[in-house]
Amino acid sequence: MRFVLSTSFSSVADLKKLAIAADDCGWEAMSFSDHVVNPEKITTPYPYTENGERRWQAFTDWPDPWVMIGALASITRNLKFTNNIFVLPMRNPFLVAKAISTAAIISDNRVIPAIGVGWSKDEFQLLQQDFHSRGKRADEMVEIMRLLWTGELVEYQGKHYQFPPLEMNPAPSAYIPIWVGGISEAAMRRAARMADGWVTDLQTSDDILASIAKIKEYRREYGRDHLPFSVMATPSDAFTIDGYRRLEEGGVSHILTMPWPFYHGDTQDVEKKIDGIKRYADDYISAFNR
Repeated sequence: MRFVLSTSFSSVADLKKLAIAADDCGWEAMSFSDHVVNPEKITTPYPYTENGERRWQAFTDWPDPWVMIGALASITRNLKFTNNIFVLPMRNPFLVAKAISTAAIISDNRVIPAIGVGWSKDEFQLLQQDFHSRGKRADEMVEIMRLLWTGELVEYQGKHYQFPPLEMNPAPSAYIPIWVGGISEAAMRRAARMADGWVTDLQTSDDILASIAKIKEYRREYGRDHLPFSVMATPSDAFTIDGYRRLEEGGVSHILTMPWPFYHGDTQDVEKKIDGIKRYADDYISAFNR
């Protein structure tokens, strides 16, 4: 089992210190959530809470993930970087491919983009991207990015995107794995069909394991069950070594967590956050590295 540090709701001013601490004490990766803007009022209910309200307060920091990853890659040695989740179809595929490949080069291949199709119609409208075709466009965008990352002359003729022969360089020097997030049927099928991993929402262990079993069936259906596949999980009810081992036995490869609440509660004190990062590494991460 490997452990990924969630940076959701943290101040951008603290992220360099948190990244260095995580890099120094054996965390596998650091993860970033994604919002371009946060409207005062939303027209689309947030799908992951019972009342449709957002989980965060107004004026929360939401850094651009790829700018942040490029900066943090330059001050770390081993820490990888991923997302929970990057809203792919809210963007232009060429600009996303360029940003991710540049981050991969800067980091010596320490990036794992984890994408989803998003839920906020408001943000899609503000970024001038069609909300209703987002799933099918995301599928094409993944195909396009994979082509562009070869660094060769490539062309594409899809329903939503078409372009003549062109090349994008510099190209990454290694394969960039892509994970897919989401708990809908479409998201799990997308993960099984075209991704290298799946990212859960905040779910119970039973729900996570049931979803993994379903994705395994889909991967067999698509003839992809022989390929490596990661699962990054955020369990709502597993906070012990035994709980994590149960998830590991069921196919979870990464635990995404915010460690300081284990020791200091919901704090914004950066020194307490660093202490939580170190203590969690001693108490939990070390148990899987023996």
